[in-house]
Amino acid sequence: MTVLYIDSDAALTQFCQDIQDSHWLAIDTEFLREKTYYPQLCLIQIANDDVIACVDPIAVKDLTPLLDLLYQPQITLVFHAARQDLELLYLLKNALPQNLFDTQLAATILGDGDQIGYGNLVKQRLNVNLDKAHSRADWTQRPLSAEQLEYAADDVRYLRELYHQMSADLEKQQRTEWLKEDFSALANADNYIADPETIWRKIRGAGKLKGVQLAILQQLAAWREQRAIDRDRPRRWIIKDEVMLDLARFAPEKIEKLSQIRGLEARDIERNGRAIIDVISKAKQTPPEAWPILLKPEPLSNQQEALIDALMALLRKFCDEQSVTPIAVASRKDIEKLVRGETELALLQGWRYQIVGHHLTAFIDGHLSVTADIQQIHTKEV
Repeated sequence: MTVLYIDSDAALTQFCQDIQDSHWLAIDTEFLREKTYYPQLCLIQIANDDVIACVDPIAVKDLTPLLDLLYQPQITLVFHAARQDLELLYLLKNALPQNLFDTQLAATILGDGDQIGYGNLVKQRLNVNLDKAHSRADWTQRPLSAEQLEYAADDVRYLRELYHQMSADLEKQQRTEWLKEDFSALANADNYIADPETIWRKIRGAGKLKGVQLAILQQLAAWREQRAIDRDRPRRWIIKDEVMLDLARFAPEKIEKLSQIRGLEARDIERNGRAIIDVISKAKQTPPEAWPILLKPEPLSNQQEALIDALMALLRKFCDEQSVTPIAVASRKDIEKLVRGETELALLQGWRYQIVGHHLTAFIDGHLSVTADIQQIHTKEV
């Protein structure tokens, strides 16, 4: 099948008119994010049963016809590992399409594996080996070679075949409804909006700080986030995480003291030193009742750890019986929360509760007995 290369507004408008009656569209993107805060969109690949197209967003000035089409509620957008593609769409439209299908998510409840890559899924289901030669290509460079366009086209060429095959399998196994909630969660805009006031919680090592140190880290992280956005540069290019932790820990009061912070270069001090000191000074004035808190759970007892191990074994057993990847149902962290008595868990809702969750709660409550031999685990309701 010929791959269309669309590099003009007129060609895009015509293409969108030609495919406007589609019930579904396979979509993928190529982007670069090594030197910027926001991903740089470099190529959009679109396919249905009749056509494959590579849309060049660098050459096309107005993507509105395509975006309007993709956001039509009657069209299902088919992705593999949709999150980064959806982030790009959110940045372009300030909204998210609501009718989604993600083959990576579908793979977890069809027994194909956890977070399986596109190439592995294509090999596993379609017995096709994809060319990986351009996986690290610089997609901002023009012109794109014929080989690059073929590589990009393959990302949707086989995605449409996976969609047909996997959606049929889901229907056959009566699992189509299982994924609707997960797909809806993907389309939640909160997943793609960074909150400067809470971004500090993602800094590894924050749990070693306390009191006013956390207030300093919170305000430094909010300042860094806004600075990165304004300059469209990666956060780490403004200040690295480990430097942020030391700034919060030692709270220098003068610019001259910043040179004592390991990893803070002279050029960083020259560029951001005054702002850093101002943020620290302001944060130190935060009243104690307004200091952020990182709640640390009580250490688990040996008996609780043993219970978690037993529940994980049961999780694997029941998932194996249903040909579902265990992580699609619950992680060890989820099982730990269950043991701690938390109830707001996906494990205790919908299809996850139906196939696994109710067994685990029955075991905890003493209503499920477990025996084993060298072949398998046996369970019985009591």
